[in-house]
Amino acid sequence: MSAKLTIFYAALFAVATALILVGARTGINSYAERMIKSEMIVSAKVFDRVAAMRYAQFGDASKVLAADFGFRTAAATGDGPTIASALASLRGRLDLDQAFFIGIDGAIIGFRGAIPSQDANELQSALEDGQTRGVLRIGGKRFNAAAAAVRAPTTIGWVVFGNTLDAAEMARLAKLSSIDLAPQIVPASNLTAKQRSGGAVEQDIGGTRILVQASPIASFRADEPQMLVLQHSITRALAEYGPMLWLLLACGVVGVLAAGVGSWLLARRITRPISLLSGAALRVAKGEYVHVKVTTTDELGTLAASFNRMVDDIGERERQITHMALHDSLTGLANRVLLRQHLADTLARPVAGRQQALFCLDLDQFKNVNDTLGHPTGDALLCEIAQRLRDFAEDGFVARLGGDEFALILDDYQRPLDRIAHELIRVVAEPCIVNGHRIVPGTSLGIAIFGADGVDSVTLAKNADLALYRAKHDGHGSFRFFEAAMDAEARKRRQMELDLREAISGGQLSLMFQPLFNLAESRVSAFEALLRWNHPERGLVSPVDFIPLAEDTGLIVPIGEWVVREACRVARSWPDHVRIAVNVSPVQFRNPGLAAVILQALTESGLPPHRLELEITESLFIDNPATTLASLHSLRRLGVRVALDDFGTGYSSLSYLRAFPFDKIKIDRSFIIDLMSSDGATAIIKSITMLADALGMETTAEGVEDVGQLDILREQGCNQIQGFYFSKPVIEAEVQRLLSAGSREEMRVAS
Repeated sequence: MSAKLTIFYAALFAVATALILVGARTGINSYAERMIKSEMIVSAKVFDRVAAMRYAQFGDASKVLAADFGFRTAAATGDGPTIASALASLRGRLDLDQAFFIGIDGAIIGFRGAIPSQDANELQSALEDGQTRGVLRIGGKRFNAAAAAVRAPTTIGWVVFGNTLDAAEMARLAKLSSIDLAPQIVPASNLTAKQRSGGAVEQDIGGTRILVQASPIASFRADEPQMLVLQHSITRALAEYGPMLWLLLACGVVGVLAAGVGSWLLARRITRPISLLSGAALRVAKGEYVHVKVTTTDELGTLAASFNRMVDDIGERERQITHMALHDSLTGLANRVLLRQHLADTLARPVAGRQQALFCLDLDQFKNVNDTLGHPTGDALLCEIAQRLRDFAEDGFVARLGGDEFALILDDYQRPLDRIAHELIRVVAEPCIVNGHRIVPGTSLGIAIFGADGVDSVTLAKNADLALYRAKHDGHGSFRFFEAAMDAEARKRRQMELDLREAISGGQLSLMFQPLFNLAESRVSAFEALLRWNHPERGLVSPVDFIPLAEDTGLIVPIGEWVVREACRVARSWPDHVRIAVNVSPVQFRNPGLAAVILQALTESGLPPHRLELEITESLFIDNPATTLASLHSLRRLGVRVALDDFGTGYSSLSYLRAFPFDKIKIDRSFIIDLMSSDGATAIIKSITMLADALGMETTAEGVEDVGQLDILREQGCNQIQGFYFSKPVIEAEVQRLLSAGSREEMRVAS
């Protein structure tokens, strides 16, 4: 029996080894081809993406330059030095090889080198045909090029930007691939029809198998299509796997010999111990923890001992997994899953004569601890709070729900629930030393009573969260019991959020425009864009109701983008001296894509940047003034104006004015209201206007409603007024009427 098993297992191992070798060789060959083809496809896509990024960069730059009024003027008047200077400056900033202007008469300005006349004529023909990007051949060189028409208002020429596609550029492209694909850009006419089909073509060159793939790329001239050619040697790729195949063969021979010897030795003593192990394994699979009694000291004895240790480890690991699944790894408290289970058990077995409640709390300003002192200190603070809650709860249940959120299940056995809430807030708020830092934590509480506020764990947890939300809204360090009105309010808020999302895509949003009157020029100098929401069922929804919701949910970002684009579009048709002012929410301002949105809106609308005015509030400077100032300077570099809204209502207005040169200060309406009844308000207005004048900033008074206020503001040197005295907000169609028929109103204000 042992001899038969030995022969059988040795033969079986030999067959397996042979199959492995054959399969390995076949698989390696197939894998090498697939890998090369895949790498070629990826490299072609990478080239396309790199080229697309270059084209987008060149195209954006060329459009901005082509839209520049000064450049268009120079192009229209044939001012060569000005054109060359602008192109040279932009070429240096963007690290371009070529940046030149070609007029409709074929004249070329700014090209570095010489352009053959035939190439110049064919380039002009391509531009006249509307071609704007692609690979461009000039003489013996090829360029990645993008162009934009210069119009004043008809086309008077084109600006063309490009980078050379030389050997160095191809070498940089080759480095993007994990294998050497020797990329080349060649005319399509130089390739065979099979190669131009786009698939990988295998060729035999001198006994070497070569894979060649040609991919079409964008060409600036339709009569000269270009293709990206990639190639790699399959023979060389397979040769690298040769040593591995020989090693596999050697290992197979050794394995066959070892299998024969091992099979003969093991077959004699393996039957009974294996049967015992098999039976034990089946029992372990059923959930039993059994040990195998094998007294031998050989390999089977070692295997049995290992099996027994494995059974013990499995039991311990399952206990650990169960604990980890139900407890927080940082604090050791129960987690949300165990809280739900405990809530369900407690609700199923209420304690007679006691009122039980779920307390949900989170730490006030915990994010500031992480941001200023670091996450290790924040984690240490959470552990300190967890220990305080354990000590406070005694026999009660304590859980950490995640982040800085905790939950407790307590009853009124020794004290009323409201007293428990007061004491819990006091305990959490006691100062502590964490990692050498003195911290005074704080908390807010939401309380849901078992039975009265929920008969299941999900409802009870939801209602406690709603009460916590209301407590945080009322102010830090407070607590609130759940009320049915909270649930109704949350549902209303959720429905408004859903409606607001539909409003963005459904065209329910619109803009109204309130004019700003320049007292010195006696004319309208700007309009402020005001957002309105016309709900199909509720009618006009007040911005006071939906703007805070949009900020809390992040919807203010897409809404703000729409407002900027729409305001620029409308203002483009106004007279050149009339600006458009747009309020920028703090949430929208902190979005890193704000500058790109504004640049895109200006480019699409054609509105000059100096006619766009962004209004921000002082609250932006509270959290991170350095980041805010950097963002403001980046906006200023775009050419737009920046105004400080609601001036005088913050805490450090003067420090903001010193740190950033605002174009305008908007005096809060709270000062304007008191002008007729308080000399102090007049003094404040005078101080603000004198300060702004000294700093070279304009001033605008908001909320002007009567002639008395107007007279005081004019006397105190205010530059502009805004309010119902001059005009209420009007729709787009009324703006032109107000501008054209505004002389009567202007005379009324000017007088």
